[in-house]
Amino acid sequence: MAKPGTIHLVGAGPGDPDLLTLRAARLIERAAVIVHDGLVDPSILALARPDAELVSVAKQRARHTMPQEDINALLVRIALSGVDVVRLKGGDPFIFGRGGEEAEAARAAGVPVEVVPGISAANGAAAAAQIALTHRDASSIVSFVAGQCKGLKQQNWAGLAGKGRTLVIYMGVKTAPMIAEKLMEDGLAPDMPVAVIENGARPQMRVLRAPLAWLPELVEAEAVVSPALIVIGEVTARDDITLSTLAQEVAR
Repeated sequence: MAKPGTIHLVGAGPGDPDLLTLRAARLIERAAVIVHDGLVDPSILALARPDAELVSVAKQRARHTMPQEDINALLVRIALSGVDVVRLKGGDPFIFGRGGEEAEAARAAGVPVEVVPGISAANGAAAAAQIALTHRDASSIVSFVAGQCKGLKQQNWAGLAGKGRTLVIYMGVKTAPMIAEKLMEDGLAPDMPVAVIENGARPQMRVLRAPLAWLPELVEAEAVVSPALIVIGEVTARDDITLSTLAQEVAR
């Protein structure tokens, strides 16, 4: 029986190839097989060697090209054939990347696994937008939550957003109306500043701002698409843009 290959769980960062770690870039350039998500930027996939096999397991809301269990099995099957495989994920593998599930599957099958962290989508997008997620004058706490999951309305987000706190919401574009309603019902002020960062750290990045109450209208009016992050907190308005100006922009 062939010695199993290694499954490399690699973070591709927010999209800019220059933000890859050296380890990630080297693995991508050498890999014979790369199993990648849909959010991995084409410019990063272009680093692969010409004969590399690129396998897309892109996920979309409510429709997966391949269930997670099948992705786990695919990675294990490739590795057990004696081939190293790079599992390439947007952002960081262990922050809403299901990397933990894939690592567990590898260990259960006796397959070596390596985790190569990447710049998370939150860190990369916020830095590109020059939004400091923590700030001595505005926020000493930052929380990450998923805005697209079962039982969203029933989740307890109390204390995650408000004075002195920053809330970063992944996968929240489609559920923006529910998110805004939920947060205001939990007591968050309607005029709490919000930034939506679309295609963070990529050439086509957009940073859109509005008060929380205007979030659903902003997402709809600007036709925001994934990948996009929603950042909620005073750190998003620490520049010359005022909330009254934001509201006027949305109204237009």
